[in-house]
Amino acid sequence: MAQESNNTLTVAHQAFEHFQHGLATGEWNQFLDMLTEDFSFWFPAGKYHGLNQGKERAREFFQYVSECFKGGLTLTLDQVTSNETTVVFEFRDEGALFGEPYKNRIAVSFDVRGNKICSYREYFGSDGKSN
Repeated sequence: MAQESNNTLTVAHQAFEHFQHGLATGEWNQFLDMLTEDFSFWFPAGKYHGLNQGKERAREFFQYVSECFKGGLTLTLDQVTSNETTVVFEFRDEGALFGEPYKNRIAVSFDVRGNKICSYREYFGSDGKSN
């Protein structure tokens, strides 16, 4: 059981590094290569709101993310929590959304099957301006 959990954490950390690189640069191929063909993802807002199915839909989504954040996003990892099949990364990100200053707090959950990510869920809350 511990070895399975260790593999889950290793695979998820590698995927998160590729995810972080994609957010910073818009280059998603390494992250997409780690997804299963039946990959699914859940997103909380916008045109991808809800459950999305398939690796091709994921490719479209991450390309869209890069269009929204043309200058890339800088991430600060705050916490990692895991069990045998799932790893949650909590982080803060900062950049420009359609040219406007952007700061947010995010949690992404990766489900691992073998050496691939089979699903992804994202949750966020604004770190925007306060009075």
